[in-house]
This record gives sequence, C-alpha cells and structure tokens, in this order.
Amino acid sequence: MTSIKPAHATLPIRRHRGDDAIEGAHTVAVETPVALVYQGLSHVVMMATPADLADFGLGFSLSERVLTSAGELKSIEAVEADQGIVLRMTIPHERFQAIFDQHRYLPGRTGCGLCGVESLDQAVPELPRVPDSDFVVQPAAVYDAFERLDGFQPEKRATGAVHAAAWCTPDGAIRIVREDVGRHNALDKLIGAMARAGLSFGEGFCLITSRCSYEMVQKAVQMGMPMLAAISAPTTFAVDLAERHNLTLLALARQATFTVFCHGYRVADPVFMEASLQA
Repeated sequence: MTSIKPAHATLPIRRHRGDDAIEGAHTVAVETPVALVYQGLSHVVMMATPADLADFGLGFSLSERVLTSAGELKSIEAVEADQGIVLRMTIPHERFQAIFDQHRYLPGRTGCGLCGVESLDQAVPELPRVPDSDFVVQPAAVYDAFERLDGFQPEKRATGAVHAAAWCTPDGAIRIVREDVGRHNALDKLIGAMARAGLSFGEGFCLITSRCSYEMVQKAVQMGMPMLAAISAPTTFAVDLAERHNLTLLALARQATFTVFCHGYRVADPVFMEASLQA
C-alpha cells in the first residue's frame, strides 16, 4: 500500500537570527487524522504520519488485541477523506463482534483519558508473560544499534519531528525501522511490518527514540518482545508493567551507555563474563 499523502511538506518561513530576518522554506512533518475502521465501524482516530498505513493498521490491530494473528486481517484499504484518511479493514466476524460490543456499551464522555476505558481494571488489560528464553544481548549490540539508527530515519533527518521504532537482531543489526509523529504509531507500524514479513517477535530487541510510557511496554509485552530499549526515561508504571510481565527494559540510552530497569538477565555482563573466564 503506497502513501496517499506525503510524509512531509515544505512550507515558507521567516528565520530570525539576532537583528537579521531571512525568508526561506522549511520541511515540516505531515500529521493527519487516520480513522481505523472495521467493517464500517470507526474504532479510533489517531493523529499519524500518512505513511506505511498497511503496517499501521495491522500493527495496531495486533498490539491492541483486535486481532490475534496477521492472517485474520482479510483486507485493508486507505481512502483519502476531506478531513484525513480512512483506513478500512475487514476482519473475522467474531473479532468484529468484540469491538462492536465494546462500542455499544460505551457512554459518551469528554475530557482526557484512556479511550474506551470505564474502570481502573480496564486501564491495564490482562497481558501474557513474555516467555523465558536463552536470548542474551551484549551491551555493544545495543550501543551499535542506537549509533546506526539515525541512518534509518529519513523523516527525522528531513523534519526533526518524528519518532522511530526499530527491530534489531541479537547482534545489533537493524532489520526494520518505522517512523511516525506519534511514538505509539511508530511502534504499531513496526509491529505490522514485522508481522507482514513473518519475523519472530522473540528473537531480537526493539529500540524506540522516545520516552518509555506504559503503552509502549504494553505493546511490546503483548507481542512477546523480550527486550525494549528507549532513548529517554521510563515512567514508574512502565517499569512496573515490564517487571510483572518479564520484559527486559532498558532506557536512557546514550553514547555507549544505558540503564537497565528490570530483568537484566538478558543483558550480558562483560565484567562478570571476563571474571568467569579467568577463574
């Protein structure tokens, strides 16, 4: 599915520096409403970058548990509308019935909160525990992946205004990167791209160029990712969620440094390993 709108636009600007002003142009990220519609029912509207929309629709459907597998998405079509983009999807009847029932019993509301959530119990759904495995990453692999990530972010280089989510092999090689103005959207696009490519969610680690809020952890856990590494800090809710569900959470990744917040057994300890070899 090709983009039906550009991911960025060039706008006229006037740049001031000291007492000088220069007319020019600036590349700006495009942000547009994208309605995710199942069987004609509008489920949610996200503000997103209008690129990789097939990945977005599938990734959102998987990470938000609308679908349980990529094969359940029967069709997807992006249609440009007056106010944005409609992403039309067809899913099995039993999957549609679940979201139909959810919408049916939701009262109208205003204010800021979690979409479709009426109680604290609904705020954090039941999540699977990330499976135990022999997956271990050397710190150098994380350093290398973050160092190379900028070269996989054309929209960031063009606009400086988008987030990225990347999937890396255990040795730090970057396999897939997706960008979006929304950090959640970038991760959903990555999940969709991985599912479409048939990649295993349990054999690598995910990098994100944003803060690590609980939603990012929730999506990673839902897909069975063993490790999530963020360039910025996590919240306490995110750390607690990762701890309870066996997700290795790294954050504050900078030049040759990061902080392990929980389940550090998946990160090799070079000092310990060297001492073991010398023993």
